[in-house]
Amino acid sequence: MSKLIAILAGDGIGPEIVGEAVKVLNILKNNGLDIILEEAPMGGAAIDQTGVPLPDNTLNLCKKADAVLLGAVGGPKWDNLERAIRPEKGLLGLRSGLNLFANLRPALLYPALASASTLKSEVVENLDILIVRELTGDIYFGQPRGIRTLENGERQGFDTMHYCESEIERIARVAFESARRRNKKVCSVDKANVLDTSMLWREIVTKIGKEYPDVELSHQYVDNAAMQLVRAPKQFDVIVTGNLFGDILSDLASMLSGSIGMLPSASLDSNNKGMYEPIHGSAPDIAGQNKANPLATILSVAMMLRYSLQLPDLADKIETAVKSVLDQGLRTADIARSGEKVISTSEMGDAVVAALKM
Repeated sequence: MSKLIAILAGDGIGPEIVGEAVKVLNILKNNGLDIILEEAPMGGAAIDQTGVPLPDNTLNLCKKADAVLLGAVGGPKWDNLERAIRPEKGLLGLRSGLNLFANLRPALLYPALASASTLKSEVVENLDILIVRELTGDIYFGQPRGIRTLENGERQGFDTMHYCESEIERIARVAFESARRRNKKVCSVDKANVLDTSMLWREIVTKIGKEYPDVELSHQYVDNAAMQLVRAPKQFDVIVTGNLFGDILSDLASMLSGSIGMLPSASLDSNNKGMYEPIHGSAPDIAGQNKANPLATILSVAMMLRYSLQLPDLADKIETAVKSVLDQGLRTADIARSGEKVISTSEMGDAVVAALKM
């Protein structure tokens, strides 16, 4: 039976990078992968067409799809809109509407890009970290929130951070199960020395950890974890943390691997149905210029094949093809160093397709 993949190109460089990922999907389709691709507007593009960032038709398509491929959303064009209808609200609505509670963000350094990292090569060589971020709770979704005026006339902004036991339990299990397939180490990151939410987080993660005696569990405060990611990142295998801390730490970890343009992500529900996207933004400053790095989006397709479509062999082929083009010295601007030839978005996509055919 054909698998339906929803294609949401989004804004900025989204259409360019998704276009290259679709090239890869079409090559696989031509070689027997039974998929149907269906496009829909999302983010700012959807606002321009319909007035809202997540139209009902788009959400309904994503609900019936077996997986979703997303480019990027947002840009200065929509920054002055009310927060409730900004492009990013569509992204939050999609995560919530599909119950995508587990965000998996690998930080993997390809050997050919060792010199592209801002850290010394001996610090990051052979780096392979997986950050498991809870995605539908925490301060991003907590209520009440807003801006209010105090009795003295001063305005005050406020947000609410909270987690339920069940939310912590399910993301902890994702982390421990992931660690079992890797190097059997989980580091839980919180701020339990000052936050009640984090005190509960640590208690529950510790409890779940007892169900996985073969996995080593450690804890770090988020400020220390940020320092350790820069000081000695190879100490980590799987990092599990909440929505806010995960948002920050995953972007920090991206620079260990040379460029934010290299990192894919998967956002999964309890049945491994997922939304797949590069972790970078819409990069409006280079949109439409054929300069963006499509590899994170192409690698997101590999994650889609592995997690939602249960086709690990095809996922391996894409990852091998990406490694091949990097070993050939092919570079987009974000990963190029002095003296290296820079190629375009479409040329990089074509190179991966060619490597897949070999």
